[in-house]
Amino acid sequence: MTGSATREPWQWEEAEWRRRVGRVRAGRRLAPAEWPDGKGFAVAISFDSDHETNELRDGGHSISRLSWGEYGARVGVPRILDLLARRSVTASFFVPAVAALLHPEEQRRVVAEGHEIGLHGWIHERNSALPAAAERELMLRSADAIEAVCGVRAAGIRTPSWDFGPGTLATIRDMGLAYDSSLMADEDCYELLLDGEPSGVAELPVEWIRDDAPYFLMDRFGSARPHLAPRDVFDIFRRELDAACEAGGLFQLTLHPHIIAARSRIWILDEILAHAAARGAWFATHRDVVAHARASARHVEEGEEKA
Repeated sequence: MTGSATREPWQWEEAEWRRRVGRVRAGRRLAPAEWPDGKGFAVAISFDSDHETNELRDGGHSISRLSWGEYGARVGVPRILDLLARRSVTASFFVPAVAALLHPEEQRRVVAEGHEIGLHGWIHERNSALPAAAERELMLRSADAIEAVCGVRAAGIRTPSWDFGPGTLATIRDMGLAYDSSLMADEDCYELLLDGEPSGVAELPVEWIRDDAPYFLMDRFGSARPHLAPRDVFDIFRRELDAACEAGGLFQLTLHPHIIAARSRIWILDEILAHAAARGAWFATHRDVVAHARASARHVEEGEEKA
């Protein structure tokens, strides 16, 4: 491995690429044989309440982009919470600490209405590009800030931009967090391995297919204009949900208040919730899905041992 940092990947020795691949891997699958209340599958809806941090994290000064983030807090989250209440659905909100400090009453309302608050970095920093010590300090500071604002300690984390640095999982473990929701090695929950050993942290996986941002974000000064019709995006989400239902598994969805809450797009969320309810979904926060998946997996193991 000596000098691997200066070598091209095709020049690496086997030990080097195995080390990189093996740092964080999927371990035991945590796929329940059944879901609570006799439901056939689970639905975990989440919102990344980035707000103004999408501009702040790069040191930006764009008043326009800051106002777009403000829309997420001023219009988006209230509209979403009203819809969730009307549909009697609980969800998970992953919030950068700076966004929580800018909008503390929003976070208190989220918690008061029975939803989960999870960690999402300090200022939506590019955590995998940070020195390990700086990343760790920001994660610890974020957890303290969220608890100070909301009065509850977060049980889970979604890293900014869904990435890990070499030390991310070790810090998550050391913080005592129950789960992460940033990685993509499965469609069911699974254990995370750190250097081949169980970390004690569960993963509730995400996927860009089940995220609103790839379908709607645009680059003002580039050529990217991926504004799909709401019905087309709903069709993708619905197909993912129907497949999870047929498998008796988990449908996880990631949305952003400043994107999905537009008048023409909130329809997508409303229709997905209605469709899931019609198909007999168990709606739960990410925290509760992970808790059930872990408990069910332990029960299955004990049953196998007794048999």
